[in-house]
Amino acid sequence: MIRTQIYLTEKEHRQLHVLSRRKGESLSELIRRAIDQMLSHSKSTDRLELMRQARGIWKERDDLPDFERLRGEFDRVSR
Repeated sequence: MIRTQIYLTEKEHRQLHVLSRRKGESLSELIRRAIDQMLSHSKSTDRLELMRQARGIWKERDDLPDFERLRGEFDRVSR
């Protein structure tokens, strides 16, 4: 692990200290877990951005089935 220093407001420190005692975990562990959650959420956003960038990459392909016809067949079957 790499040691780092952060600044907390008095309120943040007090609330983390209370949570730390209640959960029986160190302040550092609580902060690391919060950072992990934030980074995990960030990865999801990155995937969404990648999906947006990939939009339309198959539009020029001519070896794919006719999706309009396939949808029409599905609509007839599901009625």
